[in-house]
Amino acid sequence: MGTSDRAIGTFETPVGPITVSSDGRSVVGLEWRSSPADAAGGEPDRDHSAGARDLDRGQATDGRMDPILVEAIAQLRAYFDGRLGEFDLPVAFGPISEVAKAVLTTLSETVEAGTTVTYGELAEASGTGIPARAVGGIMGLNPIPIIVPCHRVIAGDSLGGYSGGLPGHELETKRRLLEWENALPQPLF
Repeated sequence: MGTSDRAIGTFETPVGPITVSSDGRSVVGLEWRSSPADAAGGEPDRDHSAGARDLDRGQATDGRMDPILVEAIAQLRAYFDGRLGEFDLPVAFGPISEVAKAVLTTLSETVEAGTTVTYGELAEASGTGIPARAVGGIMGLNPIPIIVPCHRVIAGDSLGGYSGGLPGHELETKRRLLEWENALPQPLF
């Protein structure tokens, strides 16, 4: 299914506007949007107010409703309202290696809200034999941040890196998400 066949929903969160996309079977993307043109898929001449309302309800650009997207938006809203810690959504990682999929799946299945894991601990838990440094690169490949909680992966002595969030606010976003989950390790305050 091509990008144009995806259903896309954009809405405001405490960490900025995010856009979630679905291929009708799985959540396939989550990214931050910094402008209305970005939120509307880069179409600057589109009626953003009407588009935002349609997208917010989980409607594909061709008018179809996508139940996976509707559920993803509902769960993300519940997460940001403090009513949900763990997501129960089908996800598809797209064209990444089997090792990367294994690491992201391990993260998603074993690191609960309110907890963190170091890059090294996740490398070991994944059973892939990769070094901790490689886990950092894989976190940067994660197409579905928050839902697949790469913000919960930290360095042994710092927050580590983060590629999610609005440009220029990536680490601030990671810190805010960890604070939101009451998971910011004490030495990192």
